[in-house]
Amino acid sequence: MRVASLVPSATESLLALGVRPVACTRFCEQPGIPTVGGTKNPDVDALIALKPDLVVVNDEENRREDAEALSSAGLALIEISPRDLDDLGRAVCDLASAVGVSVPPPFDSAGWAEWLGGLPSRVAELRSAFVPVWRRPWVTLAPDTYRASVLEACGLEPVGGSGEARYPETTLEEVADLQPDLVVLPDEPYPFTETHAAEIGGALGDVDLVFVDGRDLFWWGTRTPDAVRRLRGVFSGE
Repeated sequence: MRVASLVPSATESLLALGVRPVACTRFCEQPGIPTVGGTKNPDVDALIALKPDLVVVNDEENRREDAEALSSAGLALIEISPRDLDDLGRAVCDLASAVGVSVPPPFDSAGWAEWLGGLPSRVAELRSAFVPVWRRPWVTLAPDTYRASVLEACGLEPVGGSGEARYPETTLEEVADLQPDLVVLPDEPYPFTETHAAEIGGALGDVDLVFVDGRDLFWWGTRTPDAVRRLRGVFSGE
């Protein structure tokens, strides 16, 4: 099957499932696989010309108009958009089924239920954490996101922002009023550095700051079990 992926998480997972995409985005970070632009601005014509049997999209990563253009051109699409860790096992199963390969452990329903049951943080007291996703404006996480679910599995609860947006805007002044226990700085999608840590620390005062691999926090898929283990180690200081 000729599969194209416009989702970095899905591209990585496809490779783990033994399926090499015929095209992906430049943000997928997969040398040797042809790229067709970015997640938000793919080269639709180039992708159509490749005549893939299936294109993987995601409602957060990709624009609806691009998905509609691909569908109108006759390409088959599958949308994989897990909202939390509970969804993740089914998402990997759906992806594996769509490309005709076996589901690897622990992502089958029984195995995933067992893995979820082994997360002790789900019954532990959560620490509050400010997790910036972007700067200028500052953007953070709402609870209704896969990323917030990963944080919960690591014993953290994201704070900051208000309203119905899943990635709400906020200010450092608003965050300071919440007095979070921890600030988590990922290196993507925005590359936060020590300079930003100093800026945040200056606004929030005496607060612990920790840098994490943004892919472990934001990329879902076959990496998730190991990503959660790595993040738990970072947050616990192990």
